[in-house]
Amino acid sequence: MIYRVSDNIISSLGFTSLDNYNAVKQGKTNLKLYENRFGIPEPFVASLLNREEISDRFAKISPYNDVRYTIFEQTAILSVFEALKTANIEPDSDETLFILSTTKGNVDLLEAPHHPSSAGREFPPNLGGLRGAFLWHSAQLIAQFFKNRNEPVVVSNACISGVAAQIVAQRNLKAGRLRNIIVVGADLLSKFIISGFQSFKALSPEICKPFDVNRSGLNLGEAAATIIYSSEENDNLPKNAMIFKGGAICNDANHISGPSRTGEGLFNTFSQIKPLVDKNDIAFINAHGTATQFNDDMESVAIGRANLNNIPVNSLKGCFGHTLGAAGLLETIISFYALSENIILKSMGFEIPGLASPIKVCEKNCKSLNNNFIKTASGFGGTNAAIVIHKNSAK
Repeated sequence: MIYRVSDNIISSLGFTSLDNYNAVKQGKTNLKLYENRFGIPEPFVASLLNREEISDRFAKISPYNDVRYTIFEQTAILSVFEALKTANIEPDSDETLFILSTTKGNVDLLEAPHHPSSAGREFPPNLGGLRGAFLWHSAQLIAQFFKNRNEPVVVSNACISGVAAQIVAQRNLKAGRLRNIIVVGADLLSKFIISGFQSFKALSPEICKPFDVNRSGLNLGEAAATIIYSSEENDNLPKNAMIFKGGAICNDANHISGPSRTGEGLFNTFSQIKPLVDKNDIAFINAHGTATQFNDDMESVAIGRANLNNIPVNSLKGCFGHTLGAAGLLETIISFYALSENIILKSMGFEIPGLASPIKVCEKNCKSLNNNFIKTASGFGGTNAAIVIHKNSAK
């Protein structure tokens, strides 16, 4: 049995999972319009971290008085540090593994060869850029901060990275190779990332509206999120413990950026995970829900094809924006807390249905006594992933 022992979220809504969950439950968002940010002339709507506060908080826990850690790595380390406060595990144990989920990491360093974080490092010329921009390097710095000796794993598979990383963790724990896995997801925004989405005409000029007929694109966000999973050798679990039942990853290879119109990949993930759960005991589906025309339509079609269209669906992108490599973890954690309180959170920004296939989108917070939720993610290249989380309801 694989269960969640601890978690943390760092976003513009707070520095703990509970703070973030309470903000979402109260209908808060920190998405706002930014102008002249990151050297980008066009305004954009996003949810950004206070980077000075991140650095100040990191300075209080870091034993090193140097610049070896970028703000990206500092944010990820802070999230892991906070999650470990309530986890009875040893991060430096040989039975503990670190997994980093990110889509871009320090990609901005490729534009800044004289960035302070490069001081004192050697960069072989054949690498074609700064070592700090490589994801494996960031993963090593994060794991080494906690004195972990195992080689960390990087999962970087577009927008499904956070969900896929959890599946990788579950499979490794189930195989008996390890006892604990620390999964941390993080991404920060930069000119490269924002201008890339602008080139797709994918960004909304206002706060996004997932699944709404008037949706006009996505918003981006910054966050770090950590889930610590562990293997349990007996059934002595506390009430409301979150148990990872399993997951699936499918790629329909429809297009480099556009999702399949028939939802083929996501439908196949549903087909693989449905045997893991009683359909009548699913509280909700926390969908990818980016508020782009094609993504939301694709999800509605896949949900309908899987005969799950009567199950409540929500998206958290209207609260945080799309946090890229952190999204799958952040949204799973918020769903942990909602399931624990028997709550289905509303889908922020949704008012008027407008999808290719009708689904039951949550318009307001409501109650459910069911004991499972499904978390989905979809991304560029036709990638799709879904997991099933079960709440131990034993008294």
